[in-house]
This record gives sequence, structure tokens and C-alpha cells, in this order.
Amino acid sequence: MKHVVIFARRPQLGRVKTRLAADIGPVETLRFYKSTLNTVARRLSAGGGWATWIAITPDDTLDRDRLYPPGVWRLPQGEGDLGQRMANCLAQFGPHPALIVGSDIPDINRRHVAAAFDKLRRNELVFGPSDDGGYWLVGAAQGARVGNLFNDVRWSTEHALVDTLENVRSGVRVAMLEPLADIDDGAAYRDWRNGR
Repeated sequence: MKHVVIFARRPQLGRVKTRLAADIGPVETLRFYKSTLNTVARRLSAGGGWATWIAITPDDTLDRDRLYPPGVWRLPQGEGDLGQRMANCLAQFGPHPALIVGSDIPDINRRHVAAAFDKLRRNELVFGPSDDGGYWLVGAAQGARVGNLFNDVRWSTEHALVDTLENVRSGVRVAMLEPLADIDDGAAYRDWRNGR
């Protein structure tokens, strides 16, 4: 069984996308975030041949909302920094291929996910790079084997992908997908809106 996990924060005013909120305001940020999260979940859960999950933080808000489409499973992100939570998430799926995607990637669709799983047939890891130096997708052919992939990564910087790739063990095959924009600040938001 293949798995796609959308990493998300519970949508709350003033609690999501703080860099974006500093540029466009917390109300517009929350509207964008809720809409994008719901759209991504709907797109990725519609008959792709994989199970779709939303991993929520904080954990105690897991069952509070009914914001997500039917057929999308929910799980807690757990404790630790972003890297620890992502490694633990992938490890839950053991020998099965699993992907983690961001909740702020408005242009992602089933074609991107299918391409990632296709790459995992010949590679151990796959990444979807973003324009800002991070990545919108990370996947493992066997989630339990990611090891220290996310150790000492400078998250939310232009170094996130490079730092992660430096942690890849020798001999591990890595594939890349096409770049997509993740919407972290006002400039990215405006570029995305203007490109629609």
C-alpha cells in the first residue's frame, strides 16, 4: 500500500503561516491556508491508488474539526522538531512507499504524486524542490529506512534541501521532481495569485 501524508497545522487565526501573515494579514492568511489545505486534500484523495492522510499539529487538535474531505485519514505529527516529526511519520509506514507533502502547495495534483511514486520504483528517496531552497515533497520507498535524513536541517531557510541532501547515506539513489512554489511569504503569494 502507498501512502501520501499532508503535513498541516490546525487552521487557527494567528497560528498558521506567520511569515505570510506578516505580509498579507492573519485573516487573509487563514482563508488561504484553509482553502489550500482542503483543496490539496480533496485533489490527492480522489482515486489515486494510495491512502491519503493529514498529519495534524498540535496533536490534541486531531479530532476537533471536520474540515477535511471524506476518505482522508488523520494522524498526529507527534513530538519533536519538524525533522523528527517527518522521520517518525515516514517510519510509521514501514516497508511501504510513503510521501510527505506540504499543506501550502496550491499547484500540487495527483500527477505530481503519481510521478513521485513512479520515481520510488527505481530510487530510495524522492524530493520535490521549491523555488525558495526548500522542498514541497519528500518520499521514501521504505519509510522505515530514512535514518538521520532530517538531522540538523535549517528549516524555513534556503538551505533546507541542501542540508537534507547532505544527510543522504552513500549509495542511496535520489530522484527529483519538478519545482513547485510553496507559499511562505507575501511575495510568493502575489506571484502565485498573478500566475493563476
